[in-house]
Amino acid sequence: MKKGLMIFGLLILLIAGGAWYMLSGAGDFIRSQIEQQGSQYLGTTVAVSKVELALTDGRMTISELNVKNPKGFSEANAFSLAAVTLDIGDVINEPYVIQTVSVNAPAILYEVDANGQGNLMVLKSNLEAQLPKTANEPAPTTEGPNPLVIVENVTVSNVRLMFNFEKLPTGDLKIDTKAYEVTLPTFNAGPIGKPNGMPANQVGAAVVNTMLDNVIAAAKVEAKKRLAAEAKKKVNEEIEKQKGKLLEKAGDKLKGLFN
Repeated sequence: MKKGLMIFGLLILLIAGGAWYMLSGAGDFIRSQIEQQGSQYLGTTVAVSKVELALTDGRMTISELNVKNPKGFSEANAFSLAAVTLDIGDVINEPYVIQTVSVNAPAILYEVDANGQGNLMVLKSNLEAQLPKTANEPAPTTEGPNPLVIVENVTVSNVRLMFNFEKLPTGDLKIDTKAYEVTLPTFNAGPIGKPNGMPANQVGAAVVNTMLDNVIAAAKVEAKKRLAAEAKKKVNEEIEKQKGKLLEKAGDKLKGLFN
């Protein structure tokens, strides 16, 4: 199963809409669009430190992108990354092309509240509320142009997926560790929007939704593994306790035979 990360879809959603501004060097504009559109789609605060454009190299770098947890969860970031690099292709004619989106070691938090609701699922729900319900329904309007975009490839490596189930009741199954971290394998996806391109906000929204599905699925698999391991551990401990009691009783009876 491919394990995706919602963060990269978000980046495409937010960055692609400003890709044609590359030639004007409008890093601040792109940064503000990432923050404004990201906050609108995800229903929480999106912050970016800076966007740098290397026109001669055809490259854009987004630094320190952070997405806050939705309401009802901790004050931590739902996901964050130090830097994302985009290798830009054709930005002269539509559809504009982003050749590669590369991210290394992003951090994603999968947090569950007392009712079993996950922070990533809330973000997904917020996003879906903004998406068109049918293929013919227009996407939410955005300020400025909404160009056609193609994304050739997305590469994500060394994903740090952090779990926090501290608030989730587990009944009689007493789990010692409810917060831990795993590393997911490299994820590759694309192309997106071929052959004619898709409106930038629709491309991004579709990618975000897919990535959310994948990361939630991956998180659930990892969580089930941990819960199964903890349950097996507890069962073995109980078996050992019962075994000890039986041996004690058997020992008492055997002693009586020789008294």
